[in-house]
Amino acid sequence: MKNTKYVFVTGGVTSSLGKGIIAASLAKLLQERGYSVTIQKLDPYINIDPGTLNPYEHGECYVTNDGAETDLDLGHYERFLNIPTSQANNVTTGRIYQAVINKERRGDFLGKTVQVIPHITDEIKHRIQILGNTGDFDIVITEIGGTVGDIESLPYIETVRQLKWQLGENNAIVIHLTLVPYLAAAGELKTKPTQHSVKMLMQSGINPDVLVCRTERHLTDSIRRKLALFCNVQKEDVIESIDADTIYNVPNLMFKEGLDSVILKKLNLSTDTKPSLNAWNQFLQHHKNPKHTVEIGLIGKYVELHDAYKSISESFIHAGAANEVNVKIRWIHSEGLTEKNVPEKLKGLHGVLVAPGFGERGIEGKIEAVRYTREHNIPFLGICLGMQMAVIEFARNVLGLENANSTEMNSETPFPVISLMEAQKNITNKGGTMRLGAWDCTLEKNSHVFDAYKETLISERHRHRYEFNNEYLQQFTAAGLVATGVNPQTNLVEIIELPDHPWFVGVQYHPEYKSTVLNPHPLFVAFVKACLAHKKE
Repeated sequence: MKNTKYVFVTGGVTSSLGKGIIAASLAKLLQERGYSVTIQKLDPYINIDPGTLNPYEHGECYVTNDGAETDLDLGHYERFLNIPTSQANNVTTGRIYQAVINKERRGDFLGKTVQVIPHITDEIKHRIQILGNTGDFDIVITEIGGTVGDIESLPYIETVRQLKWQLGENNAIVIHLTLVPYLAAAGELKTKPTQHSVKMLMQSGINPDVLVCRTERHLTDSIRRKLALFCNVQKEDVIESIDADTIYNVPNLMFKEGLDSVILKKLNLSTDTKPSLNAWNQFLQHHKNPKHTVEIGLIGKYVELHDAYKSISESFIHAGAANEVNVKIRWIHSEGLTEKNVPEKLKGLHGVLVAPGFGERGIEGKIEAVRYTREHNIPFLGICLGMQMAVIEFARNVLGLENANSTEMNSETPFPVISLMEAQKNITNKGGTMRLGAWDCTLEKNSHVFDAYKETLISERHRHRYEFNNEYLQQFTAAGLVATGVNPQTNLVEIIELPDHPWFVGVQYHPEYKSTVLNPHPLFVAFVKACLAHKKE
C-alpha cells in the first residue's frame, strides 16, 4: 500500500485569492511528474452541502458522478486533473457535526462529554484520510476553505496541526496562500499583511512550509528575503503567484517558480521526472490564438454572478480551443426578456444557450429566447431547465397547447408537459434528494447528439426533480420535436432535437460537469462548431 503524503493549502489576509486554482495547478504538475494525486475541499460552513444554497450566495453547485452536490472548486480539480472526484472530495462542517451527533445518539461515546477536541477534530481527520487510505494516491492535497483567523476554520486548522505532528516529517506539509498588496501611494509591495497572517497561523501551532504570494507586481529579491526571515521559511519556499491572463496559465507559472520541486523535496519524493505539459500547452496555444470568434448568448437568471454558471463558461473555453474559436459570452438576464425585446437582445448572436436553474422567476424570458432561436434557425443548446423550456415553448407555439407548463411552475397547468418525477412524489426534504449523479442514456444514431458523441450509450450527470412527461411524447414526435436520447432503465427522455433545424438540442443532464481541458465535452464542441457555421452563413 502507498505511503500517502498530505499537502494542506490554507489561505490568509483575504478570501478569493485562488486556493483552488493553486491546489489544482500543483496537482497538475505533480500528476505530470508521474504521481497519482487527488484534491479535496474542506468547507467551514454548516450546510451539509451547497445543494440548497442560492447560486448568488455560493456560485455554482457542482455534481460528481456519485451524486454529491459539492463546491465549485471540485469542478476546477476535475478540469485540471482530468479525473473524476467523489463524495469524499468535499467535506463541510455540517457533515462533520452531523456524523459526530449521529454517533453520540447511537451511543458510540457513552459516558464521554462530546467536544470539539477530540471528537470533531477526529472526525475531520478521518474525512481527510479517507482518500489516502484507499491506497490509490501518492499525494492528497487538501484545501481548507475560508481564511486563517475565521472562527469557523479553527477546528480545521487544529486538525491540520495534529495531523502534521502525527504523520511526521516529510509526510505532511502546509502551503499558506497569502496576499502581498501593492500600495500605489507608497509605490511598493507590502509584506505586513502576510507577516500577520503567518503569525496567526503560528499562534495555532502551525508553521507554514511554503508561502505562495498572490501579487499584481513581481516580488523582488529583497521582498522574498524579508518574507523568508519574518515568516520562518527558506527563501526558495517563497513562491510568487502573479495575476495571470487565464487560470489555465497558472500551472506554467507555478512550474517556473518551482512550486512542485519545493513540495516534492519537502515530502522526500523524487524530482527526477520533469513535467512536460505538452497537451496542456497545446490547448493554451489554441485558446490564446483563435482563428475565429463567435458570440453566444447565455440566457440565465443568475447572470450577475458569472460563477453561478462556472462549468458552462469553462466548457466554452475548452470547446472554443478545440475549434480554434474565441467564444464570447453575452450574459443575458432571462427576467428582462419579452416577446418585444428578444430580437434586439439576441441580435447578432451566433448561438444561444438556455441555462439550468430552479423556480418560476425568469422562465417566460427563457421561453421567448427558445422561440426566437427556433424560428430564426439559430443554433440552440438547452441544459436541464433550458431543455424543459424548449419543450414548453414547442407545446405552446407549435402544438397549440395553450398554457402548457411544468408542474414546478404551475401545478394546475392543463398541459403538464414537464412533470415531477414519480420517484420524487413522496420526498419532503430538499437537501440531497434530487435525481443526482451519473445516469446512462442511449442515443438515436441519426441525430446531432450521435454525431457529437460518436457512440450510442453515454453516461452523464444529473441534478433535477422534474422530467419530460411521456404522455405527450407521441404528439411532440408527430409535430417534429423528437427524443434522440432516453434512459434505458426508466425511459426518461434525456435529449430532444429538432431534425429540420440546423442545430437545436435540449438535454436533461448537465454536460458542462464533464468537460475538461484535455477532454472538451463533445456536445459543447459540436455546439460551438454549429455556431461558427451559422456565423459563416
